Amino acid sequence: MVVEFKTDAPVAVEQYVDLLIRSGLGQRRPIDDRACIEGMVRNASLLVTAWDGDHLIGAARSLTDFRYACFLSDLAVDRAYQRRGIGRRLLELTRQVLGPRCKIRLISAPLATAYYAMLGFVRNERCWELLPQGASTDA
Repeated sequence: MVVEFKTDAPVAVEQYVDLLIRSGLGQRRPIDDRACIEGMVRNASLLVTAWDGDHLIGAARSLTDFRYACFLSDLAVDRAYQRRGIGRRLLELTRQVLGPRCKIRLISAPLATAYYAMLGFVRNERCWELLPQGASTDA
């Protein structure tokens, strides 16, 4: 298997939803709302992807100013491809594009906290969210 990494390659909504499901993030994303997913993909400031042929197997989707701060909205790797360094490589490529001063922030799924610590992330206790009215606190 040769994994090809791409920056800002076009990704169809169906491909992205399928990846979210295969990675486990589908439980925490609005996969039944096509318009929302389309906006998430189209309006990302930076999308770094991993491909096995024409099969999307990983993605790092970010919103950023490319100078000071980056919010890593999704770091998704197909479960069948996990534990092969793909997530780490997606993060490395994201950092390369962002440059040396830009910090990356994310909200971790509860089961992923140890993974992010292993990648060098540090916990920030000062993060706050303003949720849409009527929304639950699940990220």
